[in-house]
Amino acid sequence: MNRPTSRPASRFIPRLLLTPAIATLFLWMIVPLVMTIYFSLIRYNLMQPDVTGFAGLENFEYFVTDPSFTTSVVNTLLLLGSVIGITVLFGVLIALLINEPFAGRGLVRVLLISPFFVMPTVNALMWKNMMMNPIYGVLAQVWAFFGATPIDWLTDLPLFSVIVMVSWQWLPFATLIFMTALQSMDREQLEAARMDGATYGQQLRYLYIPHLGRSVAVVVMIELIFLLSVFAEIYTTTGGGPGDASTNVAFLIFKQALLNFDAGVASAGALFAVLLANIAAIFLIRMVGKNLDK
Repeated sequence: MNRPTSRPASRFIPRLLLTPAIATLFLWMIVPLVMTIYFSLIRYNLMQPDVTGFAGLENFEYFVTDPSFTTSVVNTLLLLGSVIGITVLFGVLIALLINEPFAGRGLVRVLLISPFFVMPTVNALMWKNMMMNPIYGVLAQVWAFFGATPIDWLTDLPLFSVIVMVSWQWLPFATLIFMTALQSMDREQLEAARMDGATYGQQLRYLYIPHLGRSVAVVVMIELIFLLSVFAEIYTTTGGGPGDASTNVAFLIFKQALLNFDAGVASAGALFAVLLANIAAIFLIRMVGKNLDK
């Protein structure tokens, strides 16, 4: 007769087997963070190798008092708010539009989702050279067709141009999430509402929109996490300019690290970005939690 395995042993073995994976993940996360904290507290400029020593909060003060700091924070918030608002609004509208069966719906869905798989650099180059070029771009040709003067988008409206590029790439992601959520709706409830004479506007207000609440919360949380680090589109198109017109926090950290060769200040900026992301995550987690409790 086999002796039953003791409860402590049955708990210990799974934990022991998970230890290598957990330890590796922990080191992968904690080592870069510790190194960033270390460099943020010392003087470490590659152009001044003889200047070393403990700096305290000097790097943080230098980063926060940078003339571009306030502009970069405002641009980051504008970028986040605009892209999230555009993708959520148009994502819901497109998902509702293609939710009902029609000829070629499968092909339309594939075409709508495909921009999400375009690399950010390719996305930026496409918009820069094919769409927004003031001489031979598609938008310039449309403006010229109607007799208007073409706009130099990347010079006159740099931040708006970046918002358009990023929104175009993230819109398919939001559409896919909302489209999947709509497929899980109770069809009997929808049919009952239609038979009772509910208009489409009433169906949107009382059935579709409440059902999409959780999906909206998830889309906002995921997009905010990734949009805080938008860099390729800015670097490839506007270079943060003109001036600081399209500089966000991520690009400001890049300027401090690679253009000024100041690893200490760049590390302080990276910690500021982590703090900003965590503050946003706290509110988002609460928002998602409330939607999941409903």
